[in-house]
Amino acid sequence: MADPSENDSSLSEKKGTPPIARVSAKVAHAVKRRRSQVRDINQLAKAILDGDKTALSQGITLLESTATKHQPQAKQLLEACLPHANRSLRIGITGVPGVGKSTFIEQFGMLLVSLGKKVAVLAVDPTSSISHGSILGDKTRMEALVKEPNAFIRPSASGDSLGGVARKTREAIILCEAAGFDTLLIETVGVGQSETAVHSMTDFFLLLKLAGAGDELQGIKRGIMEMADAIVINKADGENIRAAKLAKTEFNRALHLYPPKASGWSPKTLTCSALKNENIDAVWHAVEDYFELTRANGYFEEKRNEQNKFWLLQTIESRLKREFYEHPSVKSEFEKQLALLEAGETTPFQAAETLLRLRNSS
Repeated sequence: MADPSENDSSLSEKKGTPPIARVSAKVAHAVKRRRSQVRDINQLAKAILDGDKTALSQGITLLESTATKHQPQAKQLLEACLPHANRSLRIGITGVPGVGKSTFIEQFGMLLVSLGKKVAVLAVDPTSSISHGSILGDKTRMEALVKEPNAFIRPSASGDSLGGVARKTREAIILCEAAGFDTLLIETVGVGQSETAVHSMTDFFLLLKLAGAGDELQGIKRGIMEMADAIVINKADGENIRAAKLAKTEFNRALHLYPPKASGWSPKTLTCSALKNENIDAVWHAVEDYFELTRANGYFEEKRNEQNKFWLLQTIESRLKREFYEHPSVKSEFEKQLALLEAGETTPFQAAETLLRLRNSS
C-alpha cells in the first residue's frame, strides 16, 4: 500500500524539525551581513539580463527597499534594465479572496509554459494594518509552477500602498521584462481599490468571479466591470456547474449595459475550473484574440503610452510625498501639530496648512 504522505501537498501538516540546540552568533552575524550587502549594480544588471532568477529576486528586493541609501542604486539598476523592457504581455488578474486566484494562476501559468512562454507572476500579498506583516504564501500555493525553469513567482507585501498594490510593482515589471519574461501575470489582493492601480499597469484585465456567492449582483455595478476585458467564473465543477452557467448568462447581460470600449474589444465571459484544470485554454484564446485586435487597431501602443503618463504622475506624487515627510523642519513640527490636534487646539486643515507653509518657506 502506498504511503499517504507521498501525495501530501506543500500545504499539508507535517512533523516539525526539532530546533537546533545552539546557533553560532558569529555565523548568524555573517549570514545577516551577507544578506544585507548589495551586489555591484552593473554585475546585478548583467545577471538579470542573462535571465538569472536569483539576481532578479535581489533586484526586486533592492527596488522595494525603503532605505535612503538604496535609492540611488535602485535608480541605477532601473536605468540599466529599462532599454531591455517593454517586451511582454502584461495581464492583470483580480477577484475577491477565496475565488481561487492562486490555483487559477498556477494552471494558467503552467499552460503558458507548455506553450513556450516565459512567465513571471507578481503577486501582491495583503499587509496587516495591526501587525504590519504579510504571509507571502503564493510560492507555496503554486508548488508546480514554482518548479518550472521558465517561471518566476515573486510575492510582495502590499505595505501601506493604496488598495494593496505594492509600491514598486511597476519597477518590478521592468526587471522581469529585462530578464526575458514575455508574459507577466500581476495578481492583486482583491480588496477593492487595487483593481484601478493594476488596470493602470497592465494590457489585459481579467476578473475572476464566483457563482452563487452574491457576485452576480455585485457584478452589475459599474467600475470593476467596465475595466474588465474578460470575466471568468471559476470553480465551475461538480454541483456548481449549473450555477456557473447561470452566472455567465447574467454577466453577459450586464456587459451589454455598458458603452463600447475604446479598444474596440467586446469583453468575454467564460467559465472554468482551475481545480480540475478545465477550460483554462479558452481563457488564453480570449487573451490572444484581444492582443491580436488591439495591436491591429493601434490601441495596444496607445494604452502603453497612457500608462507611461500615469506612471510619470504617480512617480512625481510619490517623490514629493517622501520628500515632504523627510524634510527636517516638517519632521520636527509634525509631532507638535499632532499634539495640538489631540488637544483640540487646532484642526486637521490648519495643521496641514502649517506644515505645508513650513515646507514651502524653506
